Amino acid sequence: MVPNPPEEPPVIVVGAGPVGMTATAMLARARVPVVLIESEPVPKTDWRASTFHAATLELLERVGVTGQMVAEGLPVPRYQFRDRRDGLVAEFDLTLLKDETRYPYRLQLNQQHLVRMLHERLRDDDSVRMMFGSRVTGVAGTPRGASVTVESPGGPLTVHGSHVIGADGASSVVRQSLGVAFDGYTHAERFLIASTTADLAGLLPGIADVNYVADPLEWLFLLRTPESWRAVWPVPAGVPAERATAPETLQAQLQGLAPCPGGYPIVDAQLYNVHQRVAASFRTGRVLLIGDAAHINSPLGGVGLNSGIHDAIDLTTRLVRVRAGEAAEDPELDTFAEIRRRVAVEYVQADTRRNTERLNETDEERRAANRAEMRATAADPERARAWLRRASLLESVRRFGIGTPPEEYARRTGGSSDPRREDPVAG
Repeated sequence: MVPNPPEEPPVIVVGAGPVGMTATAMLARARVPVVLIESEPVPKTDWRASTFHAATLELLERVGVTGQMVAEGLPVPRYQFRDRRDGLVAEFDLTLLKDETRYPYRLQLNQQHLVRMLHERLRDDDSVRMMFGSRVTGVAGTPRGASVTVESPGGPLTVHGSHVIGADGASSVVRQSLGVAFDGYTHAERFLIASTTADLAGLLPGIADVNYVADPLEWLFLLRTPESWRAVWPVPAGVPAERATAPETLQAQLQGLAPCPGGYPIVDAQLYNVHQRVAASFRTGRVLLIGDAAHINSPLGGVGLNSGIHDAIDLTTRLVRVRAGEAAEDPELDTFAEIRRRVAVEYVQADTRRNTERLNETDEERRAANRAEMRATAADPERARAWLRRASLLESVRRFGIGTPPEEYARRTGGSSDPRREDPVAG
């Protein structure tokens, strides 16, 4: 009698937000068994991130979800930089990239919709085992892979797999279990997001669907989604959270932006700390970090979620090759860790920090110089295209690729490079 072949070990994905769900969908597409573990009892419904850039929409075609996203989302081809004192400073038009991408716009769609779409595709997939309401408490390497300890509704258990992917957010248990440093800093001020169904475009004629508004006292970020308009502003460190999120405070803030007779209907409000941090390493053996578990940043620019999705697609492309015997494990996973950390430092951290500093600049000479630079960039089509390639993440993907084989990456970069070089957040 011929014995049954041993069951193929799964990849364990910790965290069922948009990044973890994307990693799971990529693996399931290749028929790689996955165990997805999430502490929340149901798929996450966080409203925080809502922008999908062109490079991300291209990559998500691999899991067949981009068409549904575009159908449900709000394509935004132009966005503005404004000043609360001087009004419109510059407008950027993403249709300048129409010959370079199928998606020459930002797609505004709250992140929970991507989670929903992927969950609907995966819940009946026999290669995926979903464990909601289960909390990972530890991670360890094993002779044949890696394992996680879990507090599940049925009691404690240990799940074994070939690899563990930590997509469990900024407070990642996976990262902390590994003892990986999370270097960087936390902004003294917190950010508040308020969502309203009031029509800000009608109350503020001339604004775009996405607006960055500089001011030395209180900058603003205004953007539209299919459900609502969202306003983001800073909250000083000394203001208690209860006061910052009180209905009367939210009304006063929004009425100060534009009078709304009868008051603003507010459908959601969140206050959160903002960090600029990058994990010292994205790989420890067969345990890998992606998304907010690996890097977190200011939301100004809408690249954190997008870069996390790129992490997920890059890593899973490599894991599929490794498990199929088409590539050697260490070069593939080392290349993932180097490329994605380098992108996090050179693009995500650098750009979001620059965006935040530009909006809250207090020195009048530097404020004037910022405005002049933005106007000149937007007025020159070639400079504007270069700006938009970077802002849409097309530049980083074209430069480093997604799932680029180690030898190709070495050829492009002239050999392996140190991703901590000129690292603004390295300790």
